[in-house]
Amino acid sequence: MGCFFSKKAKRKGESKDQPTGIRNVTNEEQQQHPDGELKQYSWDKREKVDLKDYMFSGLKDQTVGRLPGKVAGQQFVIQECENCNIYIFDHSATVTIDDCTSCRIFLGPVKGSVFFRDCKDCKCLVACQQFRTRDCRRLDVFLCCATQPIIESSTSIKFGCFQYYYPELPLQFKDAGLSIFNNNWSNIHDFTPVEGENNWCLLSSEIVQDYVPLPDSEELKAVRICTDANRSIVPVTQGRRQKKSDELCLVVFFSGDYTTANARKLIDEMTAKGFLLIQTKEVAMKPEDASRVFHEKAPDFVHLLEEGPVVALEFNGDGAVEECNAVVNAVFSGTKVFVSEDKLSASQDVDNFYNFADIQMGI
Repeated sequence: MGCFFSKKAKRKGESKDQPTGIRNVTNEEQQQHPDGELKQYSWDKREKVDLKDYMFSGLKDQTVGRLPGKVAGQQFVIQECENCNIYIFDHSATVTIDDCTSCRIFLGPVKGSVFFRDCKDCKCLVACQQFRTRDCRRLDVFLCCATQPIIESSTSIKFGCFQYYYPELPLQFKDAGLSIFNNNWSNIHDFTPVEGENNWCLLSSEIVQDYVPLPDSEELKAVRICTDANRSIVPVTQGRRQKKSDELCLVVFFSGDYTTANARKLIDEMTAKGFLLIQTKEVAMKPEDASRVFHEKAPDFVHLLEEGPVVALEFNGDGAVEECNAVVNAVFSGTKVFVSEDKLSASQDVDNFYNFADIQMGI
């Protein structure tokens, strides 16, 4: 049986010597346009894309980048660059980085995957849906990743939590379909582990600017960057680094106009008091999920689940439960919020919610 999309098949109206997909204008079409103008189709009106605008290749000892609005969701390629500072201050579809050495790279939100291949001695800031390395050595990556990061045939890979801000970044996260609260930066899967060795580790609380400096070119200086952890668009979490206490506390905000602002306010209040933010999550819940997570309090929250996804925060530190309840009662007295009631039940609250969230998100 012949294939409709076979390269060998010629559409009616194409000559033998004509490239596939280019056809002659029929008499019927000419009759429809007596003025001689050809009918315009949607694909004829698309702006032509110059691939060079979405690629950095073969550069050495340079500072280069793209300003907000210049990539606008396109794919981007970085390859065969050495000792370069590279900044993509925009959202993109996918990004591949191949054969790069000793580069400092910032990638704005990536809707799909970021793939490092055959790279070494690079330092990076990356926000994406999926992250993967193959045949890489000595990478330091400050990461925000919605799914579990994967390394393959790679060694000496270090991970830290993404921390960065510039005014256009929040909307770029939204355009890329990424939540600032879904960050699995420390939950690494090594596809090719070696017995007795560890191919990756977690960075401690380093200063991002010491790894990926601010751009020094006049064009890129126009982006108003802040690398202060307290200003980061993505909440800086402890992840799977060692906790400082056995006491945990779960706080869940329900969907509304001020959900993100309220969550950020509580994070600021708690971290200013010395408590650790372990992890965050934004996930949709169904009414039937409420009893599994909130138990006897479920009836108080079931109707709120229909409004949209919830945002959960896990805090750590001696007195975390008492302080969370005090702040929530003082600052969010008119807002429905779930907070762990006591130290004994808090650990179970955390397990119940994040086990549910991980199943829902397939992580």
